[in-house]
Amino acid sequence: MARRELEKIHIRALTKIAGGASYSVTLPIEAIRRFKWRGRQKLIVEVDEKRNRLIIKNFKR
Repeated sequence: MARRELEKIHIRALTKIAGGASYSVTLPIEAIRRFKWRGRQKLIVEVDEKRNRLIIKNFKR
């Protein structure tokens, strides 16, 4: 698989999964490593409608 150009490295595609019941976005491996996230780790997804963005945070008990 070819590497992305540097200016396009943060561009990701929105993908339909589970027959259209859910969507997914692939996160850059550099970000996953920086935050030390693991597979199947619980994360919190917040919706900021005012700024039109999603915020992903680590779930802490």
